[in-house]
Amino acid sequence: MSTAEASAVAADAAEVGGRTKTGSPRTIPVFGVAIPDGEMQDIFKPMDLNRIIKLLEEDDKDVSEEKQLKYIKKLTHCYQNGFPLRDLAQIFKILSLCAEKIEKQPCFVEPASEIIKLCGLPFLKKKVSDEITYTEDTANSFALLGELMKIPSSKLRIQICKCIVDFYHAEPLKKHISGYQQVSSSFKIKMVEVGGLAKAMVQSALLLENQLVEKLWVLKVLQHLSTSGVNCTLMVKAQAASRICAHLNDPDPSGQLLFRSSEVLWNLLEKSSKEEIIQQLSNLECLLTLKEVFKNLVMRGHSHYERQLRNDILVITTIIAQNPGAPMIECGFTRDLILFATFNEVKSQNPLVKSLKLFNCYEDFELKKLLFNIIVILCKDLTTVQLLIDGKVILALLTYVKKPERLKIIEWSAAQYEELQLHAIATLSSVAPLLIEEYMSCHGNARILAFLEWCGHEDSYFIHGNSFHGTGGRGNKFAQMRYTLRLLRAMVYLEDETVNKDLCERGVIHQLIEIFKTMMSRPAEKEEAIALEIQSDTLLILSGLCENYIQRKEMFGTEGVDIVLHVMKTDPKNLQRGLGYNVLLFSTLDSIWCCILGCYSSEDYFLEKEGIFLLLDILALNQKKFCNLILGIMVEFCDNPKTSAHVNAWRGKKDLTAASLLIKLWRKEEKELGVKRDKNGKIVDTKRPLFTSFQEEQKIVPLPANCPSIAVMDVAENIRAKIYAVLDKLDFENLPGLSAEDFVTLCIIHRYLDFKIGEIWTEVSEEIKLEKLRLVTVDEKSLHSIIAATENIGKMVASLQSEMIENQALQDVQNEQRVYAKIQATHKQRDQAHKSWENFLARTSNAKTLKKAKRLQEKAIESSRYSKRPQNAIFHQTVIKGLNTTVTSGQVVTVESTPTRLLGGPLADTDIALKKLPIRGGALQKVFTTWRSIGWWKAAIVLKAETLRTVDGSLASLFL
Repeated sequence: MSTAEASAVAADAAEVGGRTKTGSPRTIPVFGVAIPDGEMQDIFKPMDLNRIIKLLEEDDKDVSEEKQLKYIKKLTHCYQNGFPLRDLAQIFKILSLCAEKIEKQPCFVEPASEIIKLCGLPFLKKKVSDEITYTEDTANSFALLGELMKIPSSKLRIQICKCIVDFYHAEPLKKHISGYQQVSSSFKIKMVEVGGLAKAMVQSALLLENQLVEKLWVLKVLQHLSTSGVNCTLMVKAQAASRICAHLNDPDPSGQLLFRSSEVLWNLLEKSSKEEIIQQLSNLECLLTLKEVFKNLVMRGHSHYERQLRNDILVITTIIAQNPGAPMIECGFTRDLILFATFNEVKSQNPLVKSLKLFNCYEDFELKKLLFNIIVILCKDLTTVQLLIDGKVILALLTYVKKPERLKIIEWSAAQYEELQLHAIATLSSVAPLLIEEYMSCHGNARILAFLEWCGHEDSYFIHGNSFHGTGGRGNKFAQMRYTLRLLRAMVYLEDETVNKDLCERGVIHQLIEIFKTMMSRPAEKEEAIALEIQSDTLLILSGLCENYIQRKEMFGTEGVDIVLHVMKTDPKNLQRGLGYNVLLFSTLDSIWCCILGCYSSEDYFLEKEGIFLLLDILALNQKKFCNLILGIMVEFCDNPKTSAHVNAWRGKKDLTAASLLIKLWRKEEKELGVKRDKNGKIVDTKRPLFTSFQEEQKIVPLPANCPSIAVMDVAENIRAKIYAVLDKLDFENLPGLSAEDFVTLCIIHRYLDFKIGEIWTEVSEEIKLEKLRLVTVDEKSLHSIIAATENIGKMVASLQSEMIENQALQDVQNEQRVYAKIQATHKQRDQAHKSWENFLARTSNAKTLKKAKRLQEKAIESSRYSKRPQNAIFHQTVIKGLNTTVTSGQVVTVESTPTRLLGGPLADTDIALKKLPIRGGALQKVFTTWRSIGWWKAAIVLKAETLRTVDGSLASLFL
């Protein structure tokens, strides 16, 4: 008995419940056959897969075809609930053997299909780690599915496709199998990626040129596979995009071919390299196919599905059009797209659009917007200009630049027309600058200014603001004004004198100033960012119109200066809010340069309104992005003789002056540039005092005469030259508010031009050495003299700086000594006051001390008198007898009048008989006092009358 027959007998015995050992290395349990009569469930049949493999590999005549088919059928029956992962490698080995026999034995198609069908069921795992253990076997098995697509069998190919689609629609097991679990739903999808099945499926599509059913199934599979980024990458490597696109227009009564192909292309664009996809589609064959498909859908597509598909094709075309190398014009696609974009606004006799009509359904509305969008992309290729002229694109787009007419019946709703209007104006901003003659022939300026005037009017019309272009425009006309100003800015910045002159003659400068004033008067709203953008564009347009034209600057006038000053007074905190204040400030500074400088009346008005103060305030914010532009404006303004007084009069925080501010900016700039300075700001390298770290890193190379060297470029790349120019126009003299450190830096700034000239000559000398040229003796001496003179200037400046630093150090020491002396004097005065108080307390508390002090006082008085009395001199007694005070009196005392309450009025009765009344106050009032009060009054009279000068000149009063 042969091996195959023995295996069969063992299998038959197992079917009736017996257990017979076979010659197989291991026994594989196969489930699905339950024992009836209530006995133990889920008893598995043993299945020797290796025996089946050997049976299929044998070519002996003794092994009949029927026997092979019988065992394969039994295999499929046993695994009818799914394959375990541990058996997957052997099962696919059996499948590959069946596939090899199909060419000569077509009867193997059916069993191979059955095995593939079972692969669509969930795989089973006995252990949790099986998914990791059998990863390689599973991936290789799935790779085999792609190889089987090469077999010329329609049934087998369709079954493979159905199996792969089932991977993405996993269902739970219908019956629980004891000891096994279903693998995770994402396991098969991940193994498809690892096995590279997507690439094989793309390659198999080449074999299905005339087989529509199989082709549709393959596209369905690719549609599922393309949901993964890994699969999309593999498909791109297999040129999937170009292969699928080339067959978009193949005959297909069902319509599935176009739908599924477009879906695959969409997924490829979203999940893989967009540039690679565009490159694959940018060929004549693909674009011709897309063109025919789009035309057919536009002219014959009427269903909702066809219109959506038409728009999808147009989006794909738009993406391809971004590639400048795509032959859009050569295939005639560009001309057709322009025709479709303008047929509704410009009448055409072309048969493609003669009977074409768009409705206000969502799909047609989207088509119109997509056509506007692709025009913007197509116009980037200058070869498209003539086609745009022939298609009258400017005229078609300008039909939207007008006030909406409510009485006119249009095919779009109000919201749709509003969105198309904004989209058309945005499109004009890209197209109109390329077609200036067409723009002027259609009276573009007149239409824009009229529409802009309507945007500024307060009326009952307000837009819905429900689109991308209408953002922030709900309940107002900001969106229309915003895009109209963008269009106007694009036209002005062409610097075409015909356009700009026509605008000025139509009063655009005054109109723009009024628009700016209107925006200024509006309260802060939610659309603050859009309002700021409108103001910025307004100032940029004015700058473009007024630059280099004195008459237009005069038209800008004081009204324009006022709006500029208004912006400059903005709170500096707003610059950090990110709403567009930075852009507005840049636009304002640009308008100062272009609209004010050069016009003397405007300059004087700007100075009169303290414009220079505002400029310096902004400069003091120390924001690098504004410094360069502000310093450039300052340089130009300093040509006006009135400017220097304003600059010197400005004071910032902590009494900062303009000169000190400029010098601080210089030091900060040199620190950022890496210029070598010591801790006091003194020159370190006298040969190259201005060299930056970048200049030191760059090696000097010979350059043509018309190419600026590194030293020359350094002048334009930082603000040092502008700071030098401003201070030079202030004459470097009598600069207020400078510290010693500022004077040290000012020495370098004062010699900036000399240092820069020497730096350039040094570069010339280095280039001559590199080019190995030899100068004549005179030139060589001159060159050495110039370089030596520059070095001498550097040494002189360094010496002057050292002297300044030493003088400042000496001054600091002297100031410190003065402070210490003042502190010492203060402490000495406090000590003397303390001793004086102690002496005073001693005199008042100790009678001996008081007597001693009295004797010393009398001795001092006697010593101050003349030793010999002069003749005929009258001696006045200066010491009051009986006085017991030791406090010395001063020379000056304050005498106050006797209060009226004590003297009384003119009719008061007194005890003192006065025959004559006083001039003021009347007679003395009768006052009843005690002896103590009388004594005090008497003492007061004495104190107010008697004074003495002490020996040391100090002043004090006499007390009883």
